[in-house]
Amino acid sequence: MESNVIQQRVPVHGDPGNWIHVSESPRHVRVFFGGEAIADSKRVKLVREPEVLPAYYFPKADVRMDMFVPSQHKSRCPVKGEASYWSVQAGERRAENAAWSYSAPPAEVESLADHFAFDWPKMDKWMEEDEEIFKHARDPYKRVDVMPSKRHVRVVIDGQTVVDTHRPHLLFETNHPVRYYIPQQDVRMDLLTPSETTSRCPYKGPASYWSVKLGNETFADLVWGYMEPIPECPKIKGLLCFFHERGCDIYVDGERLARPQTKWAHALRE
Repeated sequence: MESNVIQQRVPVHGDPGNWIHVSESPRHVRVFFGGEAIADSKRVKLVREPEVLPAYYFPKADVRMDMFVPSQHKSRCPVKGEASYWSVQAGERRAENAAWSYSAPPAEVESLADHFAFDWPKMDKWMEEDEEIFKHARDPYKRVDVMPSKRHVRVVIDGQTVVDTHRPHLLFETNHPVRYYIPQQDVRMDLLTPSETTSRCPYKGPASYWSVKLGNETFADLVWGYMEPIPECPKIKGLLCFFHERGCDIYVDGERLARPQTKWAHALRE
């Protein structure tokens, strides 16, 4: 267990499905904006909630309050109470409503009082120790396991086989469907067109995308791969994965898998 002091998952309003978990992280976390470290702390709190990305909350003493401009904006969370907001000003640059705090949180999360969180994409850079992190705080309770397999995997799109392999790598990620990463040699690369789309995963690294072109129809950004994954996830380097929920049929050992229902479950066609 990573954290030194843990608040166990606390059910909210007696509902075990609606919980919040606050822990003290031992990681040195910094946030940069406009060339300035606006938050720098070795005693951040990591907040986890269902259906919400993990977030860091910084104690007031470790935040550059001199760079904060009070905002009239407020919001209310049924779990954490009312939040007040600040804009962040660095020279001529300004990030509107980029920081917030709960001055009087309920008893379940009273340890968040006088702590500040930041709108992740409005900031320039986030660091854990001396490594840059992307998208959101990493959840220490989440696992990403990659295992080589001899399963027979086929990917079929509009009746055409695009993948046929007996050497996939299966990626198991907490609360996500199993993903099948395929060597490029076993993919019909002549049907794939590189895309300008990119994304980043805090657990796997920067992703590149490809579209699949079948005749006059293009399935946009149907394939992704990590050409340079982070050191913790080297087994998927250079392998390709297909968005099962976006119009692929995937067969494993001859059995057609049910398409998962995820937030990415929409087919993109051009």
